[in-house]
Amino acid sequence: MATTQIKLTPRESQLRELLLDVARYIDESKEIKEKIELRFAGGWVRDKLLDIPSHDIDTAINAMTGYAFSTKMQEYLKNEENLKKHALEAKDLGNLHKILANPEKSKHLETATTKIFGFDVDFVNLRKETYSKDSRNPQMEFGTAEEDALRRDATINALFYNLRTDLVEDFTSGIQDLAARRIRTPLEPKTTFTDDPLRVLRLVRFASRLGFSIDPASEASMSDHAVMEALKLKISRERVGVELEKMLKGNDPMGSLQLIDRLGLYSAIFTDPTTPGNSAPTTDNWAIAYTCLNELKSNETPGSIYQSLVRSDDAKYLSWVLAAITPWSQMPLPQPAKPGGKLPPPLGSMVVREGIKCENKICNVVTGAFRHHEEITALKNAIVGKMEYTSKRDVVGMTIRRWDAQGGHWRLQALFSLLVEALKRNSKSYEGLFSEWQQFIDHLEAMEIMDAPAERSIIDGKMLSKELGGVKPGVWMRPALEVVMEWQLRNPGVADYKEAVEEVRKRSEELKIPKP
Repeated sequence: MATTQIKLTPRESQLRELLLDVARYIDESKEIKEKIELRFAGGWVRDKLLDIPSHDIDTAINAMTGYAFSTKMQEYLKNEENLKKHALEAKDLGNLHKILANPEKSKHLETATTKIFGFDVDFVNLRKETYSKDSRNPQMEFGTAEEDALRRDATINALFYNLRTDLVEDFTSGIQDLAARRIRTPLEPKTTFTDDPLRVLRLVRFASRLGFSIDPASEASMSDHAVMEALKLKISRERVGVELEKMLKGNDPMGSLQLIDRLGLYSAIFTDPTTPGNSAPTTDNWAIAYTCLNELKSNETPGSIYQSLVRSDDAKYLSWVLAAITPWSQMPLPQPAKPGGKLPPPLGSMVVREGIKCENKICNVVTGAFRHHEEITALKNAIVGKMEYTSKRDVVGMTIRRWDAQGGHWRLQALFSLLVEALKRNSKSYEGLFSEWQQFIDHLEAMEIMDAPAERSIIDGKMLSKELGGVKPGVWMRPALEVVMEWQLRNPGVADYKEAVEEVRKRSEELKIPKP
């Protein structure tokens, strides 16, 4: 076992001293035969050695469950003298939350989580795991520090800091791998990934987040057919979605997508598991789409394409989701089973809904993006070609409002249209493409029409009905209010609605407005 030292902050030292005193308190009670040994585990140790601040600390215990230890800590802190010794105030200690283990799998190895000195601390017992063929949930039981290290996904995540000895303990060459900026599995890679295929995605996430390479043996096993099959059989789509979200919200989303692409993992992640056997798109030139987005992101100056279309943290995440599913734009849109029937969702929408379990809001944007990208690109081409209708504020504004009403986030739908066009052009040079889409944005900005979906009607349905002589509201109302909106868009800044009402009155026969 290799060891090294780390320097604790004053707050970390305070936590260490408290936990060591709780361990001594338990030892002195003679309730446990074995002496309590405490270790900070996993990610906190890795980040500490990399000089990355971390407030999440897993505390591993050798001879009792996390919940049992944490209840003894509460007992210890009921003594006022102990509170004073550690300068603890009520705000320094959060509520204790018990996390029940699955009794069939873990033999009641409950963990607990609480907040101490500003750290989110999880208490867990050292454990070893045994896997079945059809599940990524192992049978767990008490284990040694080495057994606990060997069960982890990567050597850099298998390090321990022993509170008593004040040393980092390395059972798996994790310190060497950190120095080499390398990600490697503690056990033989294929066994590690077949036992828990989620580790494939976790390694991709850590590699992109830390800027590390994955060692060749691990990479080869990540793409192994048996591992891919295990990923499809064992892993829940919710967990796939959670890992992917962490990647795409991380500091290098493009790096994550590059690894997924290079390792051939696309079909295992971006798929619709509810319709097995469906044809899948080719990803031969997928790199063009995600590289295109990264290129756009490199220019966030005011008025740029990226700054105009991606305007929040949520939108940044959604933009990478859209880049990830751009290959599905090659597949034709499903048609209703019978004429006039309900339009089925695009295949790309099913991938985000069922394959990575995105929330409805994201699924709706994806649906809108797939259904409208050809129309949006056609408007862009018309603007570049200086076609007359593109200067009509009401025509363009109502079109944008329709796109936004059918999916939301029309700006992101426009971004998807750009990415799809990049894929179709199949060129790694984006200069001409960006020039055209910049013209599109500049034109709409000059017309002050980008925010057309947020335009509020100057008259509501109740008032319109009254102005028309008390006509009873009915199916005519919605198209009539759209006529009002068209008038507003032609006459920006006019607050008096009388002329808008007159416009509705003139078209009353067309709108089928009944007599008052």
